[in-house]
Amino acid sequence: MDISRDEQRVLHALAQGGRIALLKNEAGKVTGLEFFNRDGWLMTNCSLMLFRKLKAKKAIKSSGGQPYRITRRGLELVRSEFDNR
Repeated sequence: MDISRDEQRVLHALAQGGRIALLKNEAGKVTGLEFFNRDGWLMTNCSLMLFRKLKAKKAIKSSGGQPYRITRRGLELVRSEFDNR
């Protein structure tokens, strides 16, 4: 399965230890997200639409109310780069 360049960038950061935290309103509806790299820096290249695409492809997953992380499927989709750990 081919994935877009933006999806590739997000998956690389998640593979290195990044996470995606969802922002919700009082009713529990998702209003936005915060994408952090492994160093804790807030990244801006992940939109809500991109998040939904990655979730639909089962490349990311949350368990136990924790932030979203990359899955095995996501690791298979991401192309290797020199700086990945």
